[in-house]
Amino acid sequence: MLKIRLARRGAKKVPFYRIVVMESSLPQSGRPADTIGYYDSVKQPVEVSIDEEKALAWLAKGAQPTDTVRSLFRQQGIMAKFAEMKK
Repeated sequence: MLKIRLARRGAKKVPFYRIVVMESSLPQSGRPADTIGYYDSVKQPVEVSIDEEKALAWLAKGAQPTDTVRSLFRQQGIMAKFAEMKK
């Protein structure tokens, strides 16, 4: 099963996350199938960059976002566009 999830990068106490598509059974540090964006929670304001076309394509292929990624997608309006595509 494919998951869209966060992969932690960065130094100790300075996290930086990539939004990646991975097989759910692989470890967090495993090789992703695709990187579709990043999330930097340390910066103020929080910095989020997501390739919308890739995200919609992976959602259409059946990849399931984690709760945190789903929240980021909602903030960016990607989940609403995906719901429109399904109609």
